[in-house]
Amino acid sequence: MSERNFEKMRQLAEEFFGTKNDPEQISVDEETMSLLKKIHPETLSEERNDDGPIAWILVVPTTRKVMEDFISGRISEKDLLTKTPPGAVFDSLYLCSALVLPEERGKGVATTLACRTIRAILRDHPIQFLFFWKFSDAGEGLAAAIAREFHLPLLRRN
Repeated sequence: MSERNFEKMRQLAEEFFGTKNDPEQISVDEETMSLLKKIHPETLSEERNDDGPIAWILVVPTTRKVMEDFISGRISEKDLLTKTPPGAVFDSLYLCSALVLPEERGKGVATTLACRTIRAILRDHPIQFLFFWKFSDAGEGLAAAIAREFHLPLLRRN
């Protein structure tokens, strides 16, 4: 199987979020991926074709207290991750990021992947709140669509 898309996805993530230049954001490296898997195995998911990944979704289940601290600006995105205790019962879900290759956009890939991921997390946790940090209008639209799909309140970081 070809992995031509992997580098395109990695570059897209860095161009859009600029995590290398912002130590307050979650940067997905091996250590972060290990922590995410301990929190829940479905936190990071992807959709693939024969050329590799075409979409990545990152969500982080957490506690209401951590969510409130994040959306109020008292803690950073990186703090949100480190303050989320693996093995806890989570009632809040951070819609962290969704990336789709430009040629795959507008096909519902992000919505489908996000909903599949969230359903898996809902089997294990009584999620009552969704929250996000706006980086784009498309991201805000995706978050709103997910909130409607799951009939959950959607909170936004100030």
